[in-house]
Amino acid sequence: MSPRAWSRSVAGQVFALQAVIVLLLVTAAVVALVLQAEHDGTENARNRSLAAAEAFAHAPGTAVALRSPDPTAELQPRAEATRVSSGVDFVAVLGRDGVRFTDPQPDLIGTRAGGNIARAAAGQSFTEIFRGRPSDAVRAVVPVRDAGGQVVGMVSTGIEIQNVSEAVERQLPLVLGAGAVALLLGTGGAALVSRRLRRQTGGLGPVEMTRINEHHEAVLHAVREGVLIIGADRRLVLANDEARRLLDLPPDAEQQPMTGLGLPPRISALLASGRIATDELHLVGDRLLAVNVRPTKEYRGQSTGTVATLRDSTELAALSGRSEVARSRLRLLYDAGVRIGTTLDVVRTAEELSEVAVPRFADFVTVELLDPVLRGEEPSGVHAEMRRTALSGVRPDPPLQPVGDLIRFVAPSTPMAAALESGRAVLEPDLTTAHAWRDQDPEGAALTLEYGIHSLISVPLQARGVVLGMANFWRADTPDAFVEDDLSFAEELAARAAVSIDNARRFTREHAMAVTLQRSLLPRVLPEQNAVDVAYRYLPAEAGVGGDWFDVIPLPGARVALVVGDVVGHGLHAAATMGRLRTAVHNFSTLDLPPEELLGHLDELVGRIDMDHAEARDGAGITGATCLYAVYDPASGRCAVARAGHPGPAVVHPDGRVEFPEVPAGLPLGLGGMPYESHEMQLAESSRLVLFTDGLLEDRERDLEAGLELLQQALAKPDRTPEQICADVLGALLFPSPSDDIALLVAGTRLLAPDQVAEWEVRADPAEVSRVRNTAAAQLSAWGLEEVTFTAELILSELITNAIRYGGEPIRVRLLKDRVLTCEIADSSSTAPHLRYAATTDEGGRGLFLVAQLAERWGTRYTGRGKVIWAELPLSGGAPGEAGALPMPSLDDLEDLAW
Repeated sequence: MSPRAWSRSVAGQVFALQAVIVLLLVTAAVVALVLQAEHDGTENARNRSLAAAEAFAHAPGTAVALRSPDPTAELQPRAEATRVSSGVDFVAVLGRDGVRFTDPQPDLIGTRAGGNIARAAAGQSFTEIFRGRPSDAVRAVVPVRDAGGQVVGMVSTGIEIQNVSEAVERQLPLVLGAGAVALLLGTGGAALVSRRLRRQTGGLGPVEMTRINEHHEAVLHAVREGVLIIGADRRLVLANDEARRLLDLPPDAEQQPMTGLGLPPRISALLASGRIATDELHLVGDRLLAVNVRPTKEYRGQSTGTVATLRDSTELAALSGRSEVARSRLRLLYDAGVRIGTTLDVVRTAEELSEVAVPRFADFVTVELLDPVLRGEEPSGVHAEMRRTALSGVRPDPPLQPVGDLIRFVAPSTPMAAALESGRAVLEPDLTTAHAWRDQDPEGAALTLEYGIHSLISVPLQARGVVLGMANFWRADTPDAFVEDDLSFAEELAARAAVSIDNARRFTREHAMAVTLQRSLLPRVLPEQNAVDVAYRYLPAEAGVGGDWFDVIPLPGARVALVVGDVVGHGLHAAATMGRLRTAVHNFSTLDLPPEELLGHLDELVGRIDMDHAEARDGAGITGATCLYAVYDPASGRCAVARAGHPGPAVVHPDGRVEFPEVPAGLPLGLGGMPYESHEMQLAESSRLVLFTDGLLEDRERDLEAGLELLQQALAKPDRTPEQICADVLGALLFPSPSDDIALLVAGTRLLAPDQVAEWEVRADPAEVSRVRNTAAAQLSAWGLEEVTFTAELILSELITNAIRYGGEPIRVRLLKDRVLTCEIADSSSTAPHLRYAATTDEGGRGLFLVAQLAERWGTRYTGRGKVIWAELPLSGGAPGEAGALPMPSLDDLEDLAW
């Protein structure tokens, strides 16, 4: 490029402008540095002069020397030494009248100093630029005071102006050199910028650049095709007016991610992906856009993004007479994707397919599914018979088989059978001439034609290559028959519905399995017991079975344990976890532990299970389980309750008053670290103890507090059976589609009658055994239990004898007559008895073995003040010898046995 052309280009003009700017900036900087150096030199001279003057004026002996007969003799050497050490040009000591006592020039001693020194004589220190004899200088004058504070003289120090200027001149080469370097660098940078600009602009001048910009504006904002420039970071760099109109972009769309512009998902994904596309059709609003996407050329090895063009093919299709069909089909496919598969119900999904296609594609739609699909099972591969599952149409009562009928494809020539055989959609454009179609059902075909149905497309519903059913599209009121172009659309519509039906089928299968597992793990029949009158409800969640559970466990001594629990989650894992916890509670309840101790053991067990699963890394722990455990004693009316992260119970008193006892809240099971606490309460007969899970109270539209308030209102009615309470509570609190399981357990309390309980105090005397045994026999006779009297006497004799020998006072005997006869012996010792087999030569040790043989059940229950050994006998029994082969000793011999 010639120098003239270079000077007229944009790059040359920018270089000249930058060079001038750099020169001006460097010149200004050099001048500023020189002035700053001069100012700094003067200020430095002032400070040094003032420091030297003050140091000499305040030095010890200066004031005394001024009052001496010959101040010059004493001060001149000291002044010269100070001048040399401080680096000033002169140090002069003056009297109050300004006469010099010392000076570097001896001929000036005795002369009066020039300038205004009255300020120093008045006691003020100052600095000034002095101009006069003997030389111009930066001078400081400081008064000298005696011990009384009187000014007795002055000290004048200074640096000559000539010396200050020389210091500045010594810095001048450095400043000028730095300025030259800065000028060189600035000019070089301007040259580099100009060179790059010349490469970018191609050496064009301002006029040519203006024309290029006008052309750019015309292309981007005047053409009738949308243009988008997308950066490598998938953000919108530029959009022309047509693109903004077609996509309805916001004003601030530039620099925003393509996925954040509110575009339809399909076109948004295409533009954000950067993949190459050629005339892809996308529905945006009511426009059908043909989209082309191409990557831009790489620059220095880096991708600079993509360019997309948009063309409104809706208008082009309108010119060809097909735009409305294309738009309606695209809209229908879009609606099908939104409306089909909204639930995980097989039947409802089939109904949604039939509803979405009527009337925009067909006048009537029938959907048939295989029976295994309806049950959630895998299709068997045989599809000669199907169940009509859905039927929709523009008119009522079409002459088609109704929903629920079994459809058999007996004629292989029908369109349905042909579609199932080929796995593709089959078109029958004119049913009036389709003789093969009539072979299936001649009478029904005649009625169908008479009704006006004239065209048919049969499409198999397939997912994963397996036939699930069939969809038939019929036209009656629409005069146009189906054509070949409709086949691909019908297949696309059926394919989308088939995927949703298959998903619903698999969910149905899993849901059925989970429900079966859940119901097999929950108690099917409540155990027989007389402590409480129980009613319960269990409702699985709409979305799937969860881990809620309940239980009623009879305990010794006519007591009963009531349990509710919850495992977070849904599906098979939650149901299986619930079964494990329920089994664990049953096992722990056999130990007859207090509620808080049982929850402690259960918490430890869950913690170990979670630890094992964490080590196995299968992610199937029991984190999130809660439980409430209550033990009710009908003999005393006492109820002990403990909970682990579970909602507390509700108590409905006989008068209808509702109370929520303050049961201490423990951590959920498996977390460990804190012991559980129990709460004891006295329940009157006919009270109602209500246990429930949080699914009864909480949901997406209701919090816990609102649920508790509704529950209290539903419970606050007296004189209702537990069954009535369950029905009323669910009627008041149940959601139409519960999102969580619900377990509800209502127990109406009973009390043993006073004549069902007999108690005696026993002294620690072996003679008491016979007395209590005889008293107990009389009581059993009064109860009409003569058949078990002998066995009961044997057991009581053994247990009382051992309590006297090995236990501690007080000793009490209690008989309970309920569904069984319970014999209890309580003492203050915590020593546990152990069953063992005595040798033939042993004199004792057979007592507990004998008790185990005679009783139906026996065990030990620990209390806060000792233990209770209990044994249960049926209310009617056989001869004593039938319990086992052990020879029966006499009653007196039993007193000599021990365990």
